[in-house]
Amino acid sequence: MAKLIIVSNRLPVKLQEKEGKMTYKPSEGGLATGLGSIYKKDDNLWIGWPGMVVENPEKQQQIAVDLHDENMHPVFLTETEIREFYEGFSNETLWPTFHYFSQYAVYDQQLWETYVAVNQKYCDVILEQAEPEDTIWIHDYQLLLLASMLRERLPDATIGFFLHIPFPSYEVFRLLPWRKEILDGMVGADLVGFHTYDDMRHFLSSVNRILGHGSMHGWINMGSRSLLVDSFPMGIDYDKYAEIADSDEVKKREKVYRNNLSDQKIVLSIDRLDYSKGIPQRLRAFELFLEQYPEFHEKVTLVMLVVPSRDAVEKYKELKEEVDELVGRINGRYSRITWNPIQYFYRSYPIETLSAFYRMADVALVTPMRDGMNLVCKEYVASKHNDPGVLILSEMAGASKELSEAILINPNDINQVVASMHKALTMPEEEQKACMSRMQESLKRYNIHHWVGIYMDRLNYVKIKQMSMATSYLDEATFQEMSDTYQNASTRLFFLEYDGALMDYQADPSSMKPDAELLQLLSSLSASQKNRVVIVSSRDKDHMQDWLGELNLDIIAEHGVWIKQRDKGWRTMMSLLDTWKSDIRLILDLYVDRTPGSFIEEKDYSLVWHYRRVETGLGDLRARELVNHLNFLADNSNLQVIDGQMAVEIKAQEVNKGRATAHWLNMYSPEFIMAVGDDWGDEDIFKAMPRDAYTVKIGNSHSIAKYHLDTSEQARRLLRRLVQLQKIQQQKHAI
Repeated sequence: MAKLIIVSNRLPVKLQEKEGKMTYKPSEGGLATGLGSIYKKDDNLWIGWPGMVVENPEKQQQIAVDLHDENMHPVFLTETEIREFYEGFSNETLWPTFHYFSQYAVYDQQLWETYVAVNQKYCDVILEQAEPEDTIWIHDYQLLLLASMLRERLPDATIGFFLHIPFPSYEVFRLLPWRKEILDGMVGADLVGFHTYDDMRHFLSSVNRILGHGSMHGWINMGSRSLLVDSFPMGIDYDKYAEIADSDEVKKREKVYRNNLSDQKIVLSIDRLDYSKGIPQRLRAFELFLEQYPEFHEKVTLVMLVVPSRDAVEKYKELKEEVDELVGRINGRYSRITWNPIQYFYRSYPIETLSAFYRMADVALVTPMRDGMNLVCKEYVASKHNDPGVLILSEMAGASKELSEAILINPNDINQVVASMHKALTMPEEEQKACMSRMQESLKRYNIHHWVGIYMDRLNYVKIKQMSMATSYLDEATFQEMSDTYQNASTRLFFLEYDGALMDYQADPSSMKPDAELLQLLSSLSASQKNRVVIVSSRDKDHMQDWLGELNLDIIAEHGVWIKQRDKGWRTMMSLLDTWKSDIRLILDLYVDRTPGSFIEEKDYSLVWHYRRVETGLGDLRARELVNHLNFLADNSNLQVIDGQMAVEIKAQEVNKGRATAHWLNMYSPEFIMAVGDDWGDEDIFKAMPRDAYTVKIGNSHSIAKYHLDTSEQARRLLRRLVQLQKIQQQKHAI
């Protein structure tokens, strides 16, 4: 029975050892909460590090047995792996880069190699537990390489990946020495999820500019398969936080805290110690607020909770010292015997205490410099049932895209932050409740369970879509069937696309001259009297004549404008006009002027704008503009626009490769037919073929072809095997 395997760096438990006995304490994180009901069902499984270094094999075995009962399975890491994989590459290279603090990033080859090795360790553990039909859902930046490692071993598996931190813009991401390897790892998934559209957009841009794969509506075509990239804003367990906030225990704690702070207005700040959270900037803004609005002295208190994090790392030590110094300076300057402007706590608190703080806070100040989502602001809103309260939220947090009723600020604009604090503290209560109510309605609907459901539904949709788009791989069994038909046939007809199917695309289309191996292959294939070989191309007839004219072949050139039958000369399929070219040429010249590296190729009855040499990204942008422009003109004329491989071609509507190939099908009645093509323009060829023909698409994008191969080299190998059968057959007849 198929199961779901959730994979994250950490398991949703905290493993501790007391007096030689292992204890397991459940985690309270959002992910653990959201996926809790899922991984415990049936045979589902959660794989990850249990949170403690365990080297004793007997203890490891016992932990595995204990966790098995809870539908979990451990990945054991060594001290060195924790230091170099987690604390090192994950948090000293990826974390600062992805949060736009690349000046803090460490580029160390040893850390990278350990990161690769640990991702491989996770892969090996998963492979021990996974079946081919299982669904695997990988989480976060520690495991960016895992999807492709699994894809290599389980090519048909359903694999999802979700990144819980921001994905940076191309200009920042490209600074990583291992940028290509990281992207190659991520695109191994079927569905790559992010919290925001911006993260999704940045990822697609990097894939396009670094890997060279374009996208359409979030779909990336990798040639052999397609994957989807989408945004899924993560919610919280709204009901849980609302119920806790309404509990007697939390109300009791709130009362105690309020008594200690008398009648102060409370501004609440809760963060993990990290430079991405903007804690020093927030303190400076509060200091400026006290300076500009002295009427709030002794009337407002900033309650600041900072959760310890990686305080052994030098950057975090420096941050802690800076925060301590700022708090001391502000309190030293403004405090009175009965009032400290900042109540500062450097420790972790249980959820009941946090809930009490949420309830009592008049204002929540959530101003990270960069954050993937930030759930603190959502927890605050969920805890304010029927109570007033104001949320000040950084535009740089993913949650800002959902909580538009909050006061949104740029955390780098200190004057805006100060003005927002004043606005929040003076906002009428009715307005506070109205804004809070609208945000609560949104959070109720888009809660953590909704997030999980939407993601899993989308992943299932992707697999269904892939199956509907996919052609069958031309495997050995299919070849054996094909070879029997081929050997028994007295007449055979081949339609072989030159560009992309027999020859790989080149930056300069005029340089796609056939190599000696291809010339020999085509010569051998066409040598049999039983075979008729038709080369199909979008190239002009002069190039095709120069390259292949001496061979015993038929040729279709310029998408079917020109045809040549063996020893006969070139002729057109129909009467065509080229008077439209001068007007279209003016438009293409304009795009060449605007796009360095692009150029125009003129054929007898078509024009092509090439952008293979153009800066990645810019070429795609200009191509989309040009296609839209030309399609508008083509609507009222007899022209067709073809958006091809790094080229946009415009030609007469009635010209297509399918019509040209039909000319040969009408002349002959072959017993064996094979058609090989590579792009959507070749779909016309496949459509023209009879049902019993062997149609082969190079690449695995959507096609009506029956079969596919991945590369032009595989297409050549297939033809070489048929030539070999031909030779064997001739030898038998000779004997």
